[in-house]
Amino acid sequence: MGRLLAVLVLILAIAAGAVFYISSRETAPLVTFEQPDRVVGQNSTLTVTAQTPQAKFKDLTITVEQGGQTTPLYTLDPAAMPTIGPNTVRVTRPFGKQSVPQLRAGTARLVATATRKSFLNLRTLTTTATKDVTVRLEPPRISVVSTHHYVNHGGSEFLVYRATPDDVASGVRVGDVEYPGFSLPGGDAAVKGAFFALLYDQPLNTKIIAFARDEAGNEATATFIDNVFEKPQKKSRIEIDDKFIDRVVPEIRQNSPDLKIADGASNLDGFLKENGELRKMNADKILALAKQTSPMRLWDGPFVQLGNSKVEAAFADHRTYIYKGKDVDHQVHLGFDLAVTSRVPIVSANAGTVVNASWLGIYGNCVIVDHGMGVQSLYGHLSSFDVKVGDKVGRGQTLGRSGMTGMAGGDHLHFTMLVGGRMVNPVEWWDQHWISDRVMRKLGEAGVPGVDAVAESPASQPVARRRRGKSR
Repeated sequence: MGRLLAVLVLILAIAAGAVFYISSRETAPLVTFEQPDRVVGQNSTLTVTAQTPQAKFKDLTITVEQGGQTTPLYTLDPAAMPTIGPNTVRVTRPFGKQSVPQLRAGTARLVATATRKSFLNLRTLTTTATKDVTVRLEPPRISVVSTHHYVNHGGSEFLVYRATPDDVASGVRVGDVEYPGFSLPGGDAAVKGAFFALLYDQPLNTKIIAFARDEAGNEATATFIDNVFEKPQKKSRIEIDDKFIDRVVPEIRQNSPDLKIADGASNLDGFLKENGELRKMNADKILALAKQTSPMRLWDGPFVQLGNSKVEAAFADHRTYIYKGKDVDHQVHLGFDLAVTSRVPIVSANAGTVVNASWLGIYGNCVIVDHGMGVQSLYGHLSSFDVKVGDKVGRGQTLGRSGMTGMAGGDHLHFTMLVGGRMVNPVEWWDQHWISDRVMRKLGEAGVPGVDAVAESPASQPVARRRRGKSR
């Protein structure tokens, strides 16, 4: 009997030790602040995640401490636990002056505490996480410096403004599209310039404002547009045939591995995918390249049109594609097709840096030159390159030779201007008067060193030559 009792005691001791060991090895909850990052404003967001096995929390509280005062922000309600996974709870709440009136400008500390019971409720496991934030309640300031702002539908404009404090994001917002501003030379970091556009497919009455927004989301805005003007957009019908489709589709497909075309798809189906889906993919790539823009203006004077070229197609041509008598597609041609003769030298329209010199979908062999402050130019359908990415080029420097790569019906240059990675009408950029009045005058009036109110470079006077073909 005594031996049996000893065995039982030993078993119980081993079991108790095992339970204690398991309990001691368990971990406390993991708590993470996802939002805010560093700054809180009038209307910010608090997001906290807490993780523990099976999301079995005993308690979860979130508070904010400031000036010796503690304000509760969240207390766990087991009946309405915001579970997003088998082990995770996520709490999202408005957090700013509007939702927490006690907040004052200055520093504050967020505190989140999560607890859970260990195995057999032997221990309470607790984690406390903190995050220091800055409460910023005063909105930035913005004022317009330049005068006379007129925008053509599909065209560009330029604004000089002053935004403070120095660390705010600022620029021009056209509808839901934002164009960042860039500091101008002259010593005052608050004075900035922003190129922007009213895109061809945005309504004429789209709201255009200058904005300054701080990290907390506080924003100040200013209106400045004097007038906007409608510009007629052409409609055309483009006949395509098997000869054209069979020539362009395989080459584009071979050079566009990210475009998925089903095995066995006809060349017409491939054309429709390339003309639609690939066109959008190319637009995304061009938009991404805009992030590589120089913060400094690299160009001077009007941009030059390809010399002795004939305009085969203009900007914002709404095209209906016809195959064997049926309408099969609709797209918008966002550039100028300029033709001279075969394999003519293609020159840079102004000074800048090459950011693309490779195949780019429907544009075939394509060069994009960055001219700084979000302004870039695109040269499509080239037969060869004379430059590479990173090269500095001057106005009139050869970039390559014209050709018919990509979706081109004949040897020509597809040229367009880009503002913030979005295609705009090049006509204004070729115009010395527009450059002088809409850009250089404003820079001169803002006191930018070395800039007069009138552009110095003469405008190019292109001479029409024979037709060679247009972009499809």
